[in-house]
Amino acid sequence: MTHDRKSLERAFSALDQDIAASPPDLDRLFAPGNSAPSMHDHHPIVVLTSGADLNPEPVSWLWPNWLALGKLHVLAGMPGQGKTTIAAGALAATVTVGGRWPDGEWVTEPGNVVIWSGEDDPADTLLPRFIASGGDRNRVFFVEGTRRADGVSAFDPSTDLPHLEAELERIGNVRLLVVDPVVSAVTGDGNSNNVVRRSLQPLVDLAAKCRCAVLGISHFSKGGAGNDPAQRVVGSIAFAAVARVVLVAAKVKQEDGDDRRILARSKSNIGPDDGGVRYDLRQVEALPGIYASRVEWMEQVEGSARELLADAAEQPETSRDGASDFLLNLLQGGPIPSATVKSKATTAGHAWRTIERASKDLDIEKRKHGMDGGWYWSLPKNATKNAKNATLGEWRSSGSSVAEFANGASVPTLAAASSDPSEDSEVF
Repeated sequence: MTHDRKSLERAFSALDQDIAASPPDLDRLFAPGNSAPSMHDHHPIVVLTSGADLNPEPVSWLWPNWLALGKLHVLAGMPGQGKTTIAAGALAATVTVGGRWPDGEWVTEPGNVVIWSGEDDPADTLLPRFIASGGDRNRVFFVEGTRRADGVSAFDPSTDLPHLEAELERIGNVRLLVVDPVVSAVTGDGNSNNVVRRSLQPLVDLAAKCRCAVLGISHFSKGGAGNDPAQRVVGSIAFAAVARVVLVAAKVKQEDGDDRRILARSKSNIGPDDGGVRYDLRQVEALPGIYASRVEWMEQVEGSARELLADAAEQPETSRDGASDFLLNLLQGGPIPSATVKSKATTAGHAWRTIERASKDLDIEKRKHGMDGGWYWSLPKNATKNAKNATLGEWRSSGSSVAEFANGASVPTLAAASSDPSEDSEVF
């Protein structure tokens, strides 16, 4: 089909008349909030910000050079190093009362703390440790679940962070959020860099939006002696890469033969990445009849985490020794159901048969509570309060049972009423 010149002129003239009769509302079309029509409107647009439009600002620290507001951190170490006691006990308590940090710095502003743990019970473990550390109970909150239309379900960090964000905003002034273990925030393969990075991003965003320090607890992978401690964080290297600061806790063999614990900075993208502080774990009576572990801070130490923890890396604990320390730490607060012992041992990476052998080494008591009750494990009688204060190495070298060593005298070993069925692997 062809058009001559006169036909086109008539068509354009008619179009001009139509526009003149019904002109478009240009003011409405280009009003603020409305963009000019574009053939590319259906495509995503990358948002760029000029450096000239940004205001440089310093990092806001909760604990100067250790914990930063609005950032993700990881605290890692082998089982039995008191990582949860450090995070949910000592550090959390310091935040709530505006206390002094291990290096002498003071908290600038007391704040609230929120703790989620998939491994420890708030009532019989976390709160007693928090109280033993001198924390303000009115400023600590424990995540116990997520309320949905059909009731309350277990909190899942991988899916429930938006709901948690709403609660943090409701509480207000939340300065520290503890996630134990941080691997729970990962949906999918925890050894995949891409999966871990995508899964941790909502936690990173939550820290930034709520302006709180997020501290995730993790374990060291087995092996890797002599490596950079930050590279020993279990799972993908992305856990250490995404975190702005990685802290490590370990037990180090000293020249005098004593085991001393050190909390060190292993990696930091926003401050110094060396230095540490010595600490010890003590068993105290948090409330009448309720005993809990507490961190006692000691002197500061200099050096990189790799240097400070060199002895720990070169002289790794055997699996049996690690299992013994695990049981001493777990049972120090009193009897625990055998099913809970196995669950926590599995989470900590201990083989059940190794736990069984370690329980015999320690003369662990295994008793059935009532006719229909379950089996419970506990430290030998009279040893509960003091056994944790004795190092495993000192106990082994003494040649005594843990009860005898802890009490400084010969104490008859109490036999259980009968065998604990948990020792039969088919029960679980």
